[in-house]
Amino acid sequence: MMKKKWLNYLPTIFIICIIVSLMMYSSSSTSENLNFTQFEKKAEKVEFKDSSITIESTIIQVEGTYKTNDKVTAFKAIIPNTDKNIEWLEETLSKDGGQITVTNPDANKVWVSMLAQMIPFLIIAVVFYLMMAKMGGGSNAKAFEFAKSRARMENDVKVRFKDVAGCEEEKEEVKEIIDYLKTPKRFTDMGAHIPKGVLMVGPPGTGKTLLAKAVAGEANVPFFSISGSDFVEMFVGTGASRVRDMFKNAQKNAPCIVFIDEIDAVGRQRGAGMGGGNDEREQTLNQLLVEMDGMTDNTGIVVIAATNRPDVLDPALLRSGRFDRQITVNLPDVKGRKEILGVHARNKKLASDVNLENLAKRTPGFSGADLANVLNEGAILAVRNRKNFITMNDLDEAIDRVMMGPAKKSKKYTEKDKMLVSYHEAGHAVIGLKLPDADAVQKVTIIPRGEAGGYNLMMPREERMFPTKKAFLAQITGLLGGRVAEEIIFGQDAVSAGASNDIEKLTKIAKNMVRVYGMSTLGPIQYADPQGNVFLGRDYTQGGNYSAGVAEEIDKEVRNIVDSCKKQCRQILEDNRELLDLIAKSLYEYETLTSEEILNLMNYGTIENPNVQKVEEVIVEPEQELPPIPAGVDQKDLDDAMNELTKKKDA
Repeated sequence: MMKKKWLNYLPTIFIICIIVSLMMYSSSSTSENLNFTQFEKKAEKVEFKDSSITIESTIIQVEGTYKTNDKVTAFKAIIPNTDKNIEWLEETLSKDGGQITVTNPDANKVWVSMLAQMIPFLIIAVVFYLMMAKMGGGSNAKAFEFAKSRARMENDVKVRFKDVAGCEEEKEEVKEIIDYLKTPKRFTDMGAHIPKGVLMVGPPGTGKTLLAKAVAGEANVPFFSISGSDFVEMFVGTGASRVRDMFKNAQKNAPCIVFIDEIDAVGRQRGAGMGGGNDEREQTLNQLLVEMDGMTDNTGIVVIAATNRPDVLDPALLRSGRFDRQITVNLPDVKGRKEILGVHARNKKLASDVNLENLAKRTPGFSGADLANVLNEGAILAVRNRKNFITMNDLDEAIDRVMMGPAKKSKKYTEKDKMLVSYHEAGHAVIGLKLPDADAVQKVTIIPRGEAGGYNLMMPREERMFPTKKAFLAQITGLLGGRVAEEIIFGQDAVSAGASNDIEKLTKIAKNMVRVYGMSTLGPIQYADPQGNVFLGRDYTQGGNYSAGVAEEIDKEVRNIVDSCKKQCRQILEDNRELLDLIAKSLYEYETLTSEEILNLMNYGTIENPNVQKVEEVIVEPEQELPPIPAGVDQKDLDDAMNELTKKKDA
């Protein structure tokens, strides 16, 4: 590394040498050059100081200084080499007490000749070296670094627990690790051993990496981070060598945290899959197993790994003594989403109409990364519209963008297609309004987004931890609302392909009800296919665990569920045909309806609530003390006059 840094300064050093040489040359050329005639004339008028004489075969080189009018000037002169001139020079240069130095002319010629011979070879060597370095000739030096660990170390992690929201239980699980890294003696005195490894499992974007960094930040210890894919290379033994080097560096900086992201890339089950596994990856995994709990004692090193595929990990990696704890980081609930929005809204300029609690209720199923993206998209939209604050409309549009993509307002429907999409989305909305267990309608639009011609934003009325059979059936019925509405209005032969995504979702739900959850007449038996893929580390010899007869029964049960939901959906839409037409026509006209507007259409038949009237602002003047009644004026006459004046004013 030091050699590389020195080479980077080589062009600068070369340029500096050239500049210094030019300066020396320019400074040396400031002396006065005299021929023999000029030197003779000068010798009569000036006073010579110290001089040097170089006697060559035909000429005499004279260098020195002379003084005229208190001014000293350097000079050079060339004089023919004769005995007479040598005597004259000695007499002239020493007449005023000047010192004369005689130099050997051959002394400089030796060095000059040597440099003249060496410079071409030096130039060729430098050019050759630079060419080889450009062509990769220095790659042999990198061979010794190829087996080094790619883990990046952070000594001062700024992330703290206050920056991680929506996972309070997960924080509690890792607090012991922080205490151990700060004061390990408390645990050793009690005979306790801190977990050597913590495996964080959860969907993408739930904050597994952020939580691991917060542990290092709270404990104020070095944080080594590496991805599972950084271990394995095409060269045999590289991965195992990098694992050894990583733990060696961690041992030097103990206590510390080693974070391995996407550990399933290197920790998949050994000896499974097509071809019996991967030898290089398995060697890397074996070395990782040894380092975590083998012949070496890595005191003070806590390994934290993250994955969203724990089903493919090798059992030896998950056993106690290696990954002692498995922490599941789930998607946040409504309370967690509000806290996450509060964390990401710290540096955002929010308008007064923004309510983070309402925003959290409108984003079920969103991960922490999705919520951060919603606020960021809202900020971008506010800047694009040249606003000073992020409004609720910006965040509403941001939610739509994150879920479905940007609106394609330039895409124009034909009148027939626009009416078909309107009835399709109105069918979903009517089911959401009239079916008690269906999701609540939040927003309906026929503006295309992504691959969808329109969409319904429907949210659960309440977040359930365990969905029921009734809720699944209501969800299937809601997904059928668009297709059934098309059949009722336009006929069986005029249905469109716009319900393909709805059909895909409801089919998956119906199959899971029968094969996974046991919600059919086949009973509480699981008929699901083996979870996993042979190319992801699973055994390819496993097949379906039911017969062909059972498969036929499963298909019948799935069909019965969908048919019964479709029948119920048709009944609801036919009973509420007027509401279906009203919502469809309003969508055709306004293109987007909010939940309040849809409720107004259902209750009052109009977009706006007719019972809500604008109340004029009444300005009440503060009471003032009235002047006293003049003498001789009757109070009754005064009251009658005031009442009469009030009547005229009201009229």
